[in-house]
Parts: sequence; structure tokens; C-alpha cells
Amino acid sequence: MMKKSLSLLVFLVCASLWSAAQANPPANLQTVLSLMDRTAATLHTVQTDFNWDDYARVVDSHDQQTGVMYFSRSGKQSKDVEMSAEIKTPAPKFVLFNGKAGTVQVYEPRIDRLTPYNVGKNKATFEAFLVLGFGGAGSDLEKNFKLDYAGTEPVNGVGCYKLKLVPLAASARNTFASITLWIDAKRGISLQQRFDQDSGDYRVATYSNIKLNEKLPSGVFKLKTTSKTKVINPQGGM
Repeated sequence: MMKKSLSLLVFLVCASLWSAAQANPPANLQTVLSLMDRTAATLHTVQTDFNWDDYARVVDSHDQQTGVMYFSRSGKQSKDVEMSAEIKTPAPKFVLFNGKAGTVQVYEPRIDRLTPYNVGKNKATFEAFLVLGFGGAGSDLEKNFKLDYAGTEPVNGVGCYKLKLVPLAASARNTFASITLWIDAKRGISLQQRFDQDSGDYRVATYSNIKLNEKLPSGVFKLKTTSKTKVINPQGGM
């Protein structure tokens, strides 16, 4: 349960990679990283619809989740980041990350239950994945991942280039063994991602209706709990 919760947190944080790209795919990895460095200075907010497809190898089954995700960054450090995901189907759920507090909260409105987590001892692993997306600099990626430019491949008819990432830290590889990113070659945003685990389980994320640097709806970083909400405190944090 603890590893699954950390995986959910990491996935939320990694939810998208935004970089300023040219109309044609970049010629090499260094071009991609340089473009990411330039974008890191300009991205402040993101709103996007998502579809998450979780595959469990043991039972050979897929679990689909859809919803909308929000991101806000006021500075360059992890403490300057807020993120939330509103999962709408198959069951409503809200996931909220606050960088300043170093906490993640998961709220399930149907059973009126709130589960808070502290990043705690997994802070280094968390921050390694945090630099993946939302304007993360290419120079930061090089510090935490083995990177490969994997050519081009379309996603839903849109030309994209692929990046393959393997975490350098063993603790990070325990969460995801590898990550593949598909970047829109014209808009420079991540249209699809795949997060692979050693077990053979994986998650594929697809994004649509992406809005960058627009004003976010009010209240997206606040949970609408009730006076009867049951708070569950997991032992040991995350």
C-alpha cells in the first residue's frame, strides 16, 4: 500500500513534461535539454485533462482513470509547487500536493475519507521525479536520470519525439524502473508518458485540452472535506 501511494504521488508529480520545441523533432538529446532549460523559466500554470491506463501484469488487466489536473509554480524549487488531480471516473478522488508543506493529501468523497502523507524520508526520490515535468530544466534531468533520445513516433496522429529515462538512484528505480516521454514536436508539450515497473506493471498517461500559463479556476488547490471527514494517518509516512 505504501509503495502504491508513493507511485501515485510520483506519477502526479511527473504528470507532464513541457519544453519549447521547433516544428521539426530535435536532432539530438542535447537539443531537447536546451529547449527544456529555456522553457523552465516561463512555465507557471498548467491545466489538462488526462487518461491514466494502469496495467497489472499478474492479472492481465487494465484500470482506466480520467479527470483533470492542475499545476502552479511560483519559483524554481520544489517548495514553490502546488499540484492537484481531480479523478472523475471510475470513482471520484482528489490528490493534492503542497510543496511548501511537503505533503500529499488523498480525499475520497464517496466514503468521506482523507489520507495525508508526508514526503519525509522519500524526499530525495520525490525531488528526482519532480524535475521531470512542468518546466523542469534539462540540466536537472541529467543529474538524476540516464537519458536517451529515442527518435520520433506519432501519438494520436501528432508527430512526437521520444525520450527514455532510467533513474540513477536505486531508491528511485524502486518506484519506476524507466519512463518514456512523447513530446509534441510542434508545441513542445508531453502528449503521452509510460511509467514502467520491474514487475511488468505500467501506467500510460495521455493528455488533452492542455492550457499553459492561463489563470486557473479558484479553489483547485483546496480539498472540499466535511465536518465528518475521517482522517486516516498511515504509519511511517510515505
